Amino acid sequence: MTQSREAFEARLRQIGAERYHDRHPFHALLHGGGCTPDQVRAWVINRYYYQHSIPLKDAAFMSRVEDPELRRRWRSRIEDHDGTDTNEGGIRRWLRLAEAVGLDPDYVASTRGVLPATKFAVDAYVRFVREKTLLEAVAASLTELFAPKIHKDRIAGLLQNYDFANDSSLSYFQNRLKEAPKDVAFGLGWVLDHADTQEKQDAAAAALVFKTDVLWSQLDALHAAYVEPARIPPGGWQPGEGLLDRRAA
Repeated sequence: MTQSREAFEARLRQIGAERYHDRHPFHALLHGGGCTPDQVRAWVINRYYYQHSIPLKDAAFMSRVEDPELRRRWRSRIEDHDGTDTNEGGIRRWLRLAEAVGLDPDYVASTRGVLPATKFAVDAYVRFVREKTLLEAVAASLTELFAPKIHKDRIAGLLQNYDFANDSSLSYFQNRLKEAPKDVAFGLGWVLDHADTQEKQDAAAAALVFKTDVLWSQLDALHAAYVEPARIPPGGWQPGEGLLDRRAA
Protein backbone atom coordinates (compact mmCIF):
# COMPACT_ATOMS: atom_id res chain seq x y z
CA MET A 1 0.00 0.00 0.00
CA THR A 2 1.35 3.40 -1.00
CA GLN A 3 2.22 5.49 2.03
CA SER A 4 1.10 9.07 2.45
CA ARG A 5 3.69 11.76 1.79
CA GLU A 6 4.08 12.34 5.52
CA ALA A 7 4.39 8.66 6.36
CA PHE A 8 6.92 8.05 3.61
CA GLU A 9 9.07 10.97 4.76
CA ALA A 10 8.95 9.55 8.30
CA ARG A 11 10.09 6.20 6.88
CA LEU A 12 13.08 7.82 5.21
CA ARG A 13 14.03 9.71 8.35
CA GLN A 14 13.80 6.52 10.38
CA ILE A 15 16.39 4.93 8.11
CA GLY A 16 18.79 7.69 9.07
CA ALA A 17 17.99 7.39 12.76
CA GLU A 18 18.85 3.70 12.66
CA ARG A 19 21.62 3.46 10.07
CA TYR A 20 23.44 6.78 9.57
CA HIS A 21 27.16 6.65 10.23
CA ASP A 22 27.04 9.13 13.11
CA ARG A 23 26.38 5.98 15.18
CA HIS A 24 29.66 4.34 14.13
CA PRO A 25 32.30 3.82 16.88
CA PHE A 26 34.98 5.51 14.77
CA HIS A 27 33.09 8.79 14.84
CA ALA A 28 32.67 8.55 18.60
CA LEU A 29 36.42 8.06 18.85
CA LEU A 30 37.18 10.92 16.47
CA HIS A 31 34.76 13.46 17.91
CA GLY A 32 35.70 12.59 21.47
CA GLY A 33 39.40 13.26 20.96
CA GLY A 34 40.39 9.60 21.12
CA CYS A 35 42.09 9.35 17.73
CA THR A 36 45.85 9.46 17.38
CA PRO A 37 47.31 11.87 14.81
CA ASP A 38 47.82 8.98 12.39
CA GLN A 39 44.23 7.80 12.81
CA VAL A 40 43.02 11.30 11.99
CA ARG A 41 45.29 11.36 8.94
CA ALA A 42 43.97 7.99 7.78
CA TRP A 43 40.42 9.34 8.06
CA VAL A 44 41.31 12.48 6.08
CA ILE A 45 43.00 10.45 3.32
CA ASN A 46 40.16 8.00 2.94
CA ARG A 47 37.35 10.51 3.25
CA TYR A 48 39.02 12.56 0.49
CA TYR A 49 38.32 9.72 -1.94
CA TYR A 50 34.62 10.09 -1.17
CA GLN A 51 34.74 13.89 -1.43
CA HIS A 52 36.51 13.91 -4.78
CA SER A 53 34.07 11.31 -6.16
CA ILE A 54 30.91 13.28 -5.34
CA PRO A 55 31.21 15.60 -8.38
CA LEU A 56 31.82 12.52 -10.55
CA LYS A 57 28.64 11.01 -9.16
CA ASP A 58 26.68 14.20 -9.77
CA ALA A 59 28.03 14.58 -13.30
CA ALA A 60 27.01 10.99 -14.04
CA PHE A 61 23.54 11.77 -12.74
CA MET A 62 23.19 14.97 -14.79
CA SER A 63 24.29 13.21 -17.97
CA ARG A 64 21.11 11.13 -17.76
CA VAL A 65 18.68 13.96 -16.91
CA GLU A 66 16.63 15.29 -19.80
CA ASP A 67 14.75 17.90 -17.76
CA PRO A 68 16.67 21.21 -17.94
CA GLU A 69 15.14 22.41 -14.68
CA LEU A 70 16.38 19.36 -12.78
CA ARG A 71 19.84 19.76 -14.32
CA ARG A 72 19.90 23.42 -13.35
CA ARG A 73 18.94 22.68 -9.77
CA TRP A 74 21.49 19.86 -9.50
CA ARG A 75 24.38 21.79 -11.03
CA SER A 76 25.15 23.69 -7.83
CA ARG A 77 26.18 20.44 -6.15
CA ILE A 78 29.12 20.11 -8.51
CA GLU A 79 30.03 23.74 -8.05
CA ASP A 80 29.89 23.39 -4.26
CA HIS A 81 32.57 20.69 -4.43
CA ASP A 82 34.67 21.70 -7.43
CA GLY A 83 34.42 25.43 -6.75
CA THR A 84 33.81 28.47 -8.93
CA ASP A 85 35.50 31.81 -9.51
CA THR A 86 34.05 33.05 -6.23
CA ASN A 87 33.86 29.81 -4.21
CA GLU A 88 36.97 27.70 -3.59
CA GLY A 89 34.86 24.57 -3.23
CA GLY A 90 34.70 21.65 -0.86
CA ILE A 91 37.54 19.66 -2.38
CA ARG A 92 40.01 22.49 -1.87
CA ARG A 93 38.72 23.01 1.67
CA TRP A 94 39.25 19.32 2.40
CA LEU A 95 42.84 19.56 1.18
CA ARG A 96 43.35 22.46 3.58
CA LEU A 97 42.24 20.13 6.36
CA ALA A 98 44.75 17.58 5.07
CA GLU A 99 47.53 20.15 5.30
CA ALA A 100 46.45 21.12 8.82
CA VAL A 101 46.83 17.52 10.05
CA GLY A 102 50.33 17.31 8.55
CA LEU A 103 49.65 15.69 5.19
CA ASP A 104 50.97 16.82 1.83
CA PRO A 105 47.84 17.92 -0.08
CA ASP A 106 49.33 16.63 -3.33
CA TYR A 107 49.72 13.20 -1.78
CA VAL A 108 46.11 13.19 -0.59
CA ALA A 109 44.84 14.42 -3.97
CA SER A 110 46.70 11.58 -5.69
CA THR A 111 44.44 9.11 -3.78
CA ARG A 112 47.43 6.89 -3.12
CA GLY A 113 47.04 5.05 0.15
CA VAL A 114 43.24 4.93 0.04
CA LEU A 115 42.01 1.65 1.51
CA PRO A 116 40.73 -0.91 -1.02
CA ALA A 117 37.41 -1.14 0.83
CA THR A 118 36.98 2.64 0.65
CA LYS A 119 37.50 2.59 -3.11
CA PHE A 120 35.12 -0.34 -3.48
CA ALA A 121 32.34 1.37 -1.51
CA VAL A 122 32.69 4.79 -3.11
CA ASP A 123 33.01 3.43 -6.63
CA ALA A 124 29.89 1.35 -5.98
CA TYR A 125 28.01 4.53 -5.09
CA VAL A 126 29.09 6.28 -8.30
CA ARG A 127 28.09 3.21 -10.29
CA PHE A 128 24.74 3.03 -8.47
CA VAL A 129 23.91 6.60 -9.47
CA ARG A 130 25.03 5.97 -13.04
CA GLU A 131 22.95 2.82 -13.47
CA LYS A 132 19.85 3.02 -11.27
CA THR A 133 16.70 5.05 -11.87
CA LEU A 134 16.79 8.80 -11.34
CA LEU A 135 14.49 8.36 -8.34
CA GLU A 136 16.89 5.91 -6.70
CA ALA A 137 19.86 8.16 -7.50
CA VAL A 138 18.23 11.18 -5.86
CA ALA A 139 17.01 9.12 -2.90
CA ALA A 140 20.54 7.88 -2.26
CA SER A 141 21.66 11.48 -1.77
CA LEU A 142 19.20 11.98 1.08
CA THR A 143 21.77 10.98 3.70
CA GLU A 144 22.31 14.75 3.73
CA LEU A 145 19.08 14.92 5.72
CA PHE A 146 21.13 13.66 8.64
CA ALA A 147 24.44 15.43 7.91
CA PRO A 148 23.96 18.77 9.75
CA LYS A 149 24.01 17.09 13.16
CA ILE A 150 27.19 15.15 12.45
CA HIS A 151 28.87 18.30 11.07
CA LYS A 152 27.94 20.28 14.19
CA ASP A 153 29.15 17.50 16.48
CA ARG A 154 32.35 17.16 14.47
CA ILE A 155 33.15 20.87 14.52
CA ALA A 156 32.58 21.05 18.28
CA GLY A 157 34.51 17.85 19.01
CA LEU A 158 37.49 18.66 16.81
CA LEU A 159 37.78 22.21 18.14
CA GLN A 160 37.71 20.94 21.70
CA ASN A 161 40.14 18.06 21.30
CA TYR A 162 42.68 18.70 18.53
CA ASP A 163 45.32 21.40 18.06
CA PHE A 164 44.93 21.39 14.26
CA ALA A 165 41.28 22.43 14.45
CA ASN A 166 40.40 26.04 13.69
CA ASP A 167 38.08 28.00 11.41
CA SER A 168 40.36 27.50 8.41
CA SER A 169 40.97 23.76 8.75
CA LEU A 170 37.30 23.05 9.51
CA SER A 171 35.86 25.31 6.82
CA TYR A 172 34.61 22.32 4.82
CA PHE A 173 32.18 21.34 7.55
CA GLN A 174 31.18 24.91 8.32
CA ASN A 175 30.32 25.51 4.66
CA ARG A 176 28.34 22.28 4.41
CA LEU A 177 26.09 23.58 7.18
CA LYS A 178 25.10 26.33 4.74
CA GLU A 179 25.14 24.35 1.49
CA ALA A 180 23.47 21.08 2.47
CA PRO A 181 20.04 22.44 3.51
CA LYS A 182 19.22 23.68 0.01
CA ASP A 183 20.24 20.34 -1.51
CA VAL A 184 18.21 18.41 1.04
CA ALA A 185 15.10 20.54 0.63
CA PHE A 186 15.09 20.06 -3.12
CA GLY A 187 16.09 16.39 -3.10
CA LEU A 188 13.56 15.38 -0.46
CA GLY A 189 10.76 17.24 -2.19
CA TRP A 190 11.67 15.64 -5.52
CA VAL A 191 11.66 12.13 -4.05
CA LEU A 192 8.36 12.69 -2.25
CA ASP A 193 6.81 14.02 -5.46
CA HIS A 194 8.03 11.16 -7.66
CA ALA A 195 7.76 8.15 -5.33
CA ASP A 196 4.04 7.89 -6.00
CA THR A 197 3.60 4.10 -5.87
CA GLN A 198 4.54 1.50 -3.28
CA GLU A 199 7.11 0.05 -5.67
CA LYS A 200 8.79 3.42 -6.12
CA GLN A 201 8.69 4.17 -2.40
CA ASP A 202 10.29 0.82 -1.65
CA ALA A 203 12.99 1.45 -4.26
CA ALA A 204 13.73 4.91 -2.88
CA ALA A 205 13.95 3.59 0.67
CA ALA A 206 16.27 0.79 -0.45
CA ALA A 207 18.48 3.36 -2.20
CA LEU A 208 18.82 5.34 1.00
CA VAL A 209 19.69 2.16 2.91
CA PHE A 210 22.34 1.41 0.28
CA LYS A 211 23.88 4.85 0.76
CA THR A 212 24.03 4.46 4.53
CA ASP A 213 25.82 1.16 3.92
CA VAL A 214 28.34 2.96 1.69
CA LEU A 215 29.12 5.45 4.46
CA TRP A 216 29.19 2.86 7.23
CA SER A 217 31.46 0.47 5.33
CA GLN A 218 34.06 3.20 4.87
CA LEU A 219 34.31 3.63 8.62
CA ASP A 220 34.40 -0.13 9.17
CA ALA A 221 37.44 -0.25 6.89
CA LEU A 222 39.14 2.62 8.73
CA HIS A 223 38.48 1.11 12.13
CA ALA A 224 39.78 -2.31 11.10
CA ALA A 225 42.91 -0.90 9.47
CA TYR A 226 43.95 1.74 12.00
CA VAL A 227 42.16 1.04 15.31
CA GLU A 228 41.29 -2.63 15.88
CA PRO A 229 42.80 -5.01 14.88
CA ALA A 230 44.98 -2.36 13.18
CA ARG A 231 45.68 -4.55 10.18
CA ILE A 232 46.43 -2.32 7.21
CA PRO A 233 45.66 -4.10 3.92
CA PRO A 234 48.00 -4.01 0.93
CA GLY A 235 47.87 -0.60 -0.70
CA GLY A 236 46.55 1.15 2.40
CA TRP A 237 48.25 4.24 3.76
CA GLN A 238 51.17 3.51 6.06
CA PRO A 239 51.84 6.04 8.85
CA GLY A 240 54.74 8.26 7.87
CA GLU A 241 53.87 8.34 4.17
CA GLY A 242 52.76 11.52 2.43
CA LEU A 243 53.61 13.85 5.28
CA LEU A 244 54.12 17.55 4.74
CA ASP A 245 57.73 18.64 4.85
CA ARG A 246 57.45 21.47 7.37
CA ARG A 247 61.10 22.35 6.76
CA ALA A 248 60.22 23.45 3.23
CA ALA A 249 57.53 25.81 4.50
